[in-house]
Amino acid sequence: MAVWIQAQQLQGDALHQMQSLYGQHFPIEVRHYLSQWIESQLWDAIDLENPQEEIKAKRLLDSLIQELQKKAEHQVGEDGFLLKIKLGHYASQLKSAYDRCPLELVRCIKHILYTEQRLVREATNSSSPVGGLMDSMSQKYHQINQVFEELRILTQDTENDLRKLQHNQEYFIIQYQESLRIQAQLSSLATLPPADRQLREPSLLSKRATVEAWLTREANTLQKYRLGLAEKHQKTLSLLRKQQTVILDDELIQWKRRQQLAGNGGPPEGGLDILQSWCEKLAETIWQNRQQIRRAEHLRQQLPIPGPIEELLTELNSTITDIISALVTSTFIIENQPPQVLKTQTKFAATVRLLVGGKLNVHMNPPQVKATIISEQQAKALLKNENTRNDSSGEILNNNCVMEYHQTTGTLSAHFRNMSLKRIRRSDRRGAESVTEEKFTILFESQFSVGGNELVFQVKTLSLPVVVIVHGSQDNNATATVLWDNAFAEPGRVPFIVPDKVLWPQLCEALNMKYKAEVQSNRGLSEENLVFLAQKAFSNSGINPEDYRNMTMTWSQFNRESLPGRNFTFWQWFDGVMELTKKHLKPHWNDGAILGFVNKQQAQDMLMSKPNGTFLLRFSDSEIGGITIAWVAENPNKAGERMVWNLMPYTTKDFSIRSLADRISDLNHLLFLFPDRPKDEVFSKYYTPPLSKAVDGYVKPQIKQVVPEFATPNPDPAANPTYMDHAASPAVNHQPNYSLYPPIGDPMLDADGDFDLDDTMDVARHVEELLRRPMEGQWSGQQS
Repeated sequence: MAVWIQAQQLQGDALHQMQSLYGQHFPIEVRHYLSQWIESQLWDAIDLENPQEEIKAKRLLDSLIQELQKKAEHQVGEDGFLLKIKLGHYASQLKSAYDRCPLELVRCIKHILYTEQRLVREATNSSSPVGGLMDSMSQKYHQINQVFEELRILTQDTENDLRKLQHNQEYFIIQYQESLRIQAQLSSLATLPPADRQLREPSLLSKRATVEAWLTREANTLQKYRLGLAEKHQKTLSLLRKQQTVILDDELIQWKRRQQLAGNGGPPEGGLDILQSWCEKLAETIWQNRQQIRRAEHLRQQLPIPGPIEELLTELNSTITDIISALVTSTFIIENQPPQVLKTQTKFAATVRLLVGGKLNVHMNPPQVKATIISEQQAKALLKNENTRNDSSGEILNNNCVMEYHQTTGTLSAHFRNMSLKRIRRSDRRGAESVTEEKFTILFESQFSVGGNELVFQVKTLSLPVVVIVHGSQDNNATATVLWDNAFAEPGRVPFIVPDKVLWPQLCEALNMKYKAEVQSNRGLSEENLVFLAQKAFSNSGINPEDYRNMTMTWSQFNRESLPGRNFTFWQWFDGVMELTKKHLKPHWNDGAILGFVNKQQAQDMLMSKPNGTFLLRFSDSEIGGITIAWVAENPNKAGERMVWNLMPYTTKDFSIRSLADRISDLNHLLFLFPDRPKDEVFSKYYTPPLSKAVDGYVKPQIKQVVPEFATPNPDPAANPTYMDHAASPAVNHQPNYSLYPPIGDPMLDADGDFDLDDTMDVARHVEELLRRPMEGQWSGQQS
């Protein structure tokens, strides 16, 4: 069902929120009459931070105006005449408003559609026939909104009490003035003759006594009113504190945690619109109560009455200032983090946002935000409020930015688009720590005032830890540091402490999250894959997942100490697998064609029970970012004996010459992908199409892979001279004729039956190099 149809069925506060989305910037009538067109456009395809997208946005603006004009032209009749004029006016209004800034129109409509969808979704959940079985998220939101309603009622109640107190105090002052007038009249009686004085004095004395008795009584009543109002404000502020704790210490912290996990490939942290709406409600309620407390203080100063109210009001004023300070400083956040692996002399971006900036009118005098890079020790000192003397650990270019207010979305943010780290100053490293383990952070800071300079705030926020590199070769180890920090950092930690060891299942969760994100696949690491990784990480042969459930892995095991017998760490091996899969093997991994995480012995055990020509793909144990083909075939040196062969691993370098699918196609002795799938059924859709026919008399050569031991020489030029024919079926016991080969060890094979592919690939690379040379240079003096 169209969103607009559902949005029209909203009720109560949800309907009010929906209506508040519209105004002169985008009339609700335009939404109504163009609902189908609006919802069918690809608004999300436009990147609002990319100025080059303005052309697309302008196209959408022009289309919107054309649709409006078309709708206006089709209106007939008396009612249609008025609507025609109105829609025409809106078309001119929108063109005037957004012609110079069409991206703002896109921002506005995206915000409207997102909010409508959220309101409809929340309303659908709350009205579900399941009743009380609302999901925990909806229930939490419902509780938060209930508290806001309670705060609204309390604030309205104290507003009414304050008005009543003000009215009573004004009447008290009038009566007090009356008592002063009576006293003045009594004083003037002394100048009158005795007879006149005796005539008028009794009534004046009676009046004075009556007024003074009323004033005494009313002063006590006013004092009770003031104390009652102060107690109500105490109750409101207590509830405000609790609500602010839920929103800032629970919801906002959870959002920041999701943002951190998103750096490891976790799901997106989600938008800030709901959080901003809550923070704005907090700001509005806090400010209303602050103004009430200030008015109560003004009334007390206007009419001082001895009692405890002065101390109470001072305490309330201090409490409300603390609350609003906590809100403002906590809602200065980093919406888009800078890259956590930061290379010097490379452009990077970040976005900082003040969630309550619009509500507190901070944009009326737009503040400037400054970005500085600081070390871990400087970050610790900053959080302890120690004087850091404006120290920094490097120089960032383009590190100042003015916060901009987007009226359509109500957001106040600073977009740093062209920052660059010019230089970095490193600290002394501890023990075995390398430069790729040293953590820095980007400090964003600003200053602004609210309420006509009543309150001045200095706000600061730290980015997630960043690792600074100067060369791409450091990226691998830097990513390991970031992965470990993002996965295992605890909320509220001292910068940037993380546990030195974690349980294996925790690390598995982080590795799986990272793998799926890097490879961009829904197929993550299976339990069997994780057991293989545990065997590699702990040099253990156990095959039961429970064997590793309570084992811990240290940071040193993860990325400091090399694996036994290797010159690389566990992480470096795993990262190599991810890179290779991401660049060259993604479709095959998604198809389930790559078992991958299988060692040589496991591959042998799996293949020996299968027919000849069955093969599988596994990641190399001995080489970073390598994948090998293992297959079962006859042993040419011993008739009737079968063995498993392993091709020397392919790497990115090899796949840049010829793809995995084409290489498998080249090898005719590979027949069935484990366990029993014909290889063409799995890989044919990825084969490179046959070369086109000769053009202008030239025939384009083709590079193909050959494994000499399994090639079938054939003198017939009409036949393929390099490949064996496919067997008819794995069930047929077809014995290849190996009499062509001498029964001696081939120098291209190792003792385990592994091929050294380098020799064969050297030929392929040489051919490729020849093909890249200018034709005249290769065939000088010859004419084809």
